Formats: sequence, C-alpha cells, structure tokens
Amino acid sequence: MAISASQVKDLRDKTGAGMMDCKKALTEADGDFEKAVEILRKKGASVAAKRAERTANEGVVLTKIINNGKTGIIVEVNCETDFVASSNDFLNFANFILEVIEKQNPTNVEALLETEYNGKKVSVELTDIIGKIGEKIEVSRFAVDNSENGLVVDYVHHGSKLAVMIKSENVPADKNEEFGNMLKDIAMQAAAMRPQYLTREEIPSSVIEKEKEIYKEVASKEGKPANILDRIAEGKLNKFFEEVCLVDQAFIKDNTKKVGELINEFNKTNSAQAKLVLFRRFHLSDEKK
Repeated sequence: MAISASQVKDLRDKTGAGMMDCKKALTEADGDFEKAVEILRKKGASVAAKRAERTANEGVVLTKIINNGKTGIIVEVNCETDFVASSNDFLNFANFILEVIEKQNPTNVEALLETEYNGKKVSVELTDIIGKIGEKIEVSRFAVDNSENGLVVDYVHHGSKLAVMIKSENVPADKNEEFGNMLKDIAMQAAAMRPQYLTREEIPSSVIEKEKEIYKEVASKEGKPANILDRIAEGKLNKFFEEVCLVDQAFIKDNTKKVGELINEFNKTNSAQAKLVLFRRFHLSDEKK
C-alpha cells in the first residue's frame, strides 16, 4: 500500500527515527502505525546488541545543583564519537537522564535503567536512541550528594568532558555566597590538578607503604646511608601528599597557600567550622569506578 508523507511525519514525530527508516517501517507494517513503532524499536534493540561490544569513550558529563545548593547531581553519559556527543539527540537524552535522576532518585545505574518517568522507561529510551543514532550509548555512572548544613558546588569544564562536584558541611548560612565562591575555585583546582584523594587520611595504608618502599629503594640505589632511608622516604611522602591530596595541594590562584589553609582562614575569620567532605571528579578518559 502507498505510504503518505503525513504518516511518515507522524511516525518520525513519535519515534525520532529517520524519514527513510520510518517509511520502511510503515511499508513493512502495511501502514499499521503501532506495528511500525514496534518494528523501529526492534531495530533499535538489534543495533544495541550489535554495538554492545564497542567502546564508548566519548560523551558528556553533566551536573545540576538544586535545593538552594544543598543537593548536587553529576552524571556521565557515553557514546562512541565526539560527533554524536555534540548532537542534539544525544544531548537531549543525556539531559533526560539528568532529570530522571533528579526527580526519581534511583540508587544506581541498574535501578536508573528500570525507572519510569513521564511514561517513559529509561531502558526503552536508551534502546530507542541507540537505534536512532547507531552508536553504543551508555550511562556509565552518576552520584547524588546532599549537605544538610553546608553546600554542594559544581564546576563543568568547557566542552562538558570534565566536571567536578564538591560537598562541604558546617557552612554559616550568612556566608554561603562567600564560601560558595571559594568552593567554585577549589572545584576548578580539582579539575586542573587531578587530585586522587581529599585528604591524606583517605589514602589506603597499602598505597603509602608502597610509595615509601619505592622511595627507600631509589635512595638506596643512589648510595644513601641505610640509617637515613626512612627519613628520606618520609620527606618524599610529604611531596606525594601535596600532589595527590586536594587539601594539601598549593592553591592554583595563590601558590603560597594550600587549599586546606584557605578553609582554615575562612573558619578563623568567621568563627566557623566549615569543612570539605568529599569531591567527585568525572572525566571521560577516567577509568569508570
């Protein structure tokens, strides 16, 4: 039977599939609209299965701060190519995922995929967008952080390939703007300087011991006396902390101060006990955790 342009347009409006795909589906379905929708969805599932083993290292990292700075959301949605990462279809899907997380508060990625929002099941929407775009697309990770008496601040680097979210506590209500501006600078610091931990207390003892053994072995091979190897290792360990711990790093806007000293100065000036609780740094090239 003949398929009209209006039928193709209606199917495209409902599914977002390409014009030719819609016409083929309607032809195969003998003009049955719902059957054509099913055909397109099966096509999406087929494409998803074919792309399952592909690598999706491109995409975007999105953030959103809500509840007057008390809640922050960060999510990474991936695709295969940078071209798709900048397309409206992909960005609309990524923002849909961000909205689902905000409104439905799923506990993890698996729960997110099973979530329904505004009559749409996330896993179905994912399959449909894969079928439409023709690339592997996945939601690799997300986090939601809440602070009852502090602030959550975000920073998204240009291009949305890298984002940081920092949570603080014990921030005086009348100093939210001042402290928030400082937190934004610290979030930019975390983006630029790639700390692995917030404080040295977070570093596993096994990592510290391994570093010390390396420093001692190097010093020994350089001919340093055995009785000072431990002292040498401790000195180098402090340098290690200054590289990998955010609060121990030199502040990029004033390298005469450490990040932790900024917090201390704020607390002293305002008779406060504000503190950094955690930070999250999502970068597309990072190993997924």
